[in-house]
Amino acid sequence: MFTKRLSAAACAAIIAAGSIGIASAHHSFGAEFDRNKPVHLEGTVVEFQWVNPHSWLIINVENEDGSTEEWAVEGGAPSALLRRGWTRDTLPAGTRVTVDGFQAKDGKPRANANNIVFPDGRSMRIGSSGIGAAPE
Repeated sequence: MFTKRLSAAACAAIIAAGSIGIASAHHSFGAEFDRNKPVHLEGTVVEFQWVNPHSWLIINVENEDGSTEEWAVEGGAPSALLRRGWTRDTLPAGTRVTVDGFQAKDGKPRANANNIVFPDGRSMRIGSSGIGAAPE
């Protein structure tokens, strides 16, 4: 009986320890994005997803050849954005924006944003903050 309990406790500890690395990697800028691949995107908002743990901005960007590419841009958590003056209605569909950030390591059209500039020239920080966040 003691051996079964010890085995169950050991299994639980191993699973918990393994999960910490996974959770940490999921929320780490360095796990997904490359600070050596800065991007400057100009596009039109398709959708602003006000969700946890990170907000997402979907924008259409016109490429040099005239084709349109959809980019998914990760922002901070809604709670952090609220403290910076954001609301879920700050970026309605159709809004033209300029986004500065860093591209995904896998080269897909995904980025982690630092700032967003609106057509009127206003700039707002949208990026995550804290350990592992994108450099400002």
